[in-house]
Amino acid sequence: MKTTNKLLSLLLMLSVLACSNEPISDFSADTENVLDETRENTSMDNGSSDSGLNEEHCVNTSLMAGQHYEAGSVTIDIVDGNLIVTYAVTEDWEIGTTHLSIGSCDDDWVPLTGSGNPQIGQFEFTEPTSITDNEVVYIIPLPEGDENEDYCFSAHAEVQGPNGGETAWAEGQQFSGNSWAMYDEFNTSSCTSSGGVF
Repeated sequence: MKTTNKLLSLLLMLSVLACSNEPISDFSADTENVLDETRENTSMDNGSSDSGLNEEHCVNTSLMAGQHYEAGSVTIDIVDGNLIVTYAVTEDWEIGTTHLSIGSCDDDWVPLTGSGNPQIGQFEFTEPTSITDNEVVYIIPLPEGDENEDYCFSAHAEVQGPNGGETAWAEGQQFSGNSWAMYDEFNTSSCTSSGGVF
């Protein structure tokens, strides 16, 4: 009986291990094409000595670490009816866990505490499509009919820099709470959509 229980336990462990998720970096050819097209159309220069900020993105804001350090950028582009949200840090920084909340500014687009601080553990996007030490990319389908929609977003990251670990936020307006967490907004009508219409 003990041998049977041990064998069943071993089989259960092996089946759990066999069902583990695929790594984030394994994504479809279509997704790779969207990422490549985004990089080509916006001349992304991630991991360079500067923040890579340029004027060709729909949204282009600094990724501020520890309130005082510009660690990189957060950009948003529209490609083939998708919002492409890219966190990119400079060569002195590495990016870890990220959290993203984005939605129509008219709706309750971000989970907040009673005191007005964002609840990053409740942000709807925490599993990016692509991730490296210097870049994290989310691909989010844009709902049809959102060609003239006001969007708000809050982009949070854990980063490692020359002085250790820091919390980072995409630069924008501060939430009403007592933290330094930030959000920003944009209108999709001001964005140039690559790859056709929305």
